[in-house]
Amino acid sequence: MPYLLLTLAACFWGGNYVVGRVLVTQADPMVISEGRWVITAVLLLCLYHHQVRNDWVKIKNSVGSICLLAIFGQILFPLTLYVGLQYTSSLNASIYLSATPGMVLVMNKLLFNDSISKNNILGVLFSTMGVIYLILQGNLTNLNSLSNINQGDLWAMASAMSWACYSAFLRLKDKSIAGNAFVTVSAVLGSLMLLPIALVYFYFYPVENLAHYTDASFLLGLLYIAIFASWLSYLFWNRGIAEIGASRGQIYTHIIPLSGGIFSILFLHTEIANFHIISTLFIVIGIYLCSKKSTLLNCGEQK
Repeated sequence: MPYLLLTLAACFWGGNYVVGRVLVTQADPMVISEGRWVITAVLLLCLYHHQVRNDWVKIKNSVGSICLLAIFGQILFPLTLYVGLQYTSSLNASIYLSATPGMVLVMNKLLFNDSISKNNILGVLFSTMGVIYLILQGNLTNLNSLSNINQGDLWAMASAMSWACYSAFLRLKDKSIAGNAFVTVSAVLGSLMLLPIALVYFYFYPVENLAHYTDASFLLGLLYIAIFASWLSYLFWNRGIAEIGASRGQIYTHIIPLSGGIFSILFLHTEIANFHIISTLFIVIGIYLCSKKSTLLNCGEQK
């Protein structure tokens, strides 16, 4: 079950990269980020306020760690992503996110002294090879894309680093807090902490073309981000990571560029090529290796 949850979460985020790329052509990234978490917070409070009330004492005792996770997961990760998507492609941004399994392994080793198994290392190597092959479009001498890094790529890299921090520090969460209650509180904190930043931003950069924000396509896209990329994805991801550990679970990040590519084929009519198939094979092998339990080190999982 945790593997299915992690896969679904990654697929929802793959869709977020495609939808987000479309939305930033219509709206300011700050509007998307704040609107996303306000909608999510209201929705989840309506659905799970009883669970929040039941776990309120635990939540108050863990407010420091929840705020830390909200900063990385609810504020920095999506905001830097949407800013970056103004200047770079959704595929590029999702590929940068695929570097996070290696970053999480290093962070877990340095900060929490996790063990790293051969399966884990091999899994990251295979998946990374698949991502690199995808970047180069099957031509190992095609390095032109690497010389075209712009400010959007830098913002996307910052988004990937934020996500690595969120995944590594997720272990600080009190596991006795119900998953729905945790995601609800995180969404509320994310929207509240982002609000003063948004107000200052809008003071200097007033919102223009307000008609775009009432367009049906924009509202549907924002609802997708709120329901699938904010509520369900975070809930599924947190549950999956809690069961198998960040080191093993983070490898599922590689599904994001893969699913993003598939969504591009389905909805944007992108043609499939041989390098897509080969990249998929490498990524799947990497996920299998890292998900496979080692009899000695168990992929750095915390007991």
